[in-house]
Amino acid sequence: MSLTSTALTREGVPSLRWLRIIPPILITCIISYMDRVNIAFAMPGGMDAELGISASMAGLAGGIFFIGYLFLQVPGGKLAVYGNGKRFIGWSLLAWAVISILTGLATSQYQLLALRFALGVAEGGMLPVVLTMIGNWFPDKERGRANAIVIMFVPIAGIITAPLSGWIITNWDWRMLFFVEGVLSVFVMALWLFTISNRPQEAKWISPAEKQYLIKTLHDEQLMIKGQNTRKASLSRVMREPVMWRLILVNFFYQTGIYGYTLWLPTILKGLTNGNAEKVGMLAILPYVGAIFGMFLFSSLSDASGRRKVFVALPLAGFALCMALSVLLQAHVWWSYAALVGCGVFIQSAAGVFWSIPPRLFNAEVAGGARGLINALGNLGGFCGPYMVGVLIAEYSKDAGVYSLAISLAIASVLALTLPARCDSVKREAA
Repeated sequence: MSLTSTALTREGVPSLRWLRIIPPILITCIISYMDRVNIAFAMPGGMDAELGISASMAGLAGGIFFIGYLFLQVPGGKLAVYGNGKRFIGWSLLAWAVISILTGLATSQYQLLALRFALGVAEGGMLPVVLTMIGNWFPDKERGRANAIVIMFVPIAGIITAPLSGWIITNWDWRMLFFVEGVLSVFVMALWLFTISNRPQEAKWISPAEKQYLIKTLHDEQLMIKGQNTRKASLSRVMREPVMWRLILVNFFYQTGIYGYTLWLPTILKGLTNGNAEKVGMLAILPYVGAIFGMFLFSSLSDASGRRKVFVALPLAGFALCMALSVLLQAHVWWSYAALVGCGVFIQSAAGVFWSIPPRLFNAEVAGGARGLINALGNLGGFCGPYMVGVLIAEYSKDAGVYSLAISLAIASVLALTLPARCDSVKREAA
């Protein structure tokens, strides 16, 4: 008699997938994020002066990445479902390496804009691909934690990028920063190609018990999803569903806050403390350390309770509050810095939980494309946040820019509470 998924769960299933799938995905995402945000340290580190970049142009350079980011979101999500996500990410890593090195050779702000746009295109398919891979390897009751660990690439990349960027810029210059990170992308490409598998059926290293558990459990989840009318819909039908657009809007206002904060944090810290690049890099570590704590806390609470909506809304509200406090308390430098650290605690706490919601609403064939669409349109906030802050700093003040981010995050929190009840997992029956 074959083992059922329930029996396997109770008896204990081998969990090699946590060691073989999560680390290469996490490392690859770290590299992508380092390439994405290193401009935040390069700008106050000499790039703005050398290339003649104003505050509004700096915001545009930070945000134009997300215009390019639109193009491969849905194709990337579909490719991960029907094709070879492993190969797609391998080629992407090579593209990131080339673009990073070319950025280090840029001699004008227009070259910089073109390269940032190209980097956005090259990174566009990454998140829907890796999230679909997570969906291929981790059942619903594990997916919140698995997503959170992968999305932990944001704080880990911040912890690495902040001191590394400060040290490189202090000892060499901003150009060397891009050269170093381009070389790192090549090394990670080799790691990715030799370690990752698209799905359990393709992996040679997985045990029969673990493979059987995954195939059966994921199949049973899909049968449950297909039993509900809304979730059967094609992607074109899903695009007409109000819940899809609420997910997009939550992500849009969330990403506005995230990238407005991330890409302007070094500049804000420099203005707050009057420190050099190395000091700013060290101060920027602590918010990302806090982010790791926040992600583990909220994803674990969400997985344990089966509640998704509230554990998206709460971190967004906390992020908004801390963002506002960083301005209100700026007369007291270290209290203001503490509020910025608080922003770090909440910055990615909602993300792992948020990305566990689409598989509960849409079947597997649609979920990959849905993730891509949600990420593509939502990440327009990644353009709006940095650019909005840059314009408000140029026209009004830094305070106005930061307050705009707090308002955006508050809107995202309220919208999260309006998501349907089926976003939450079915409550576990008492033993």
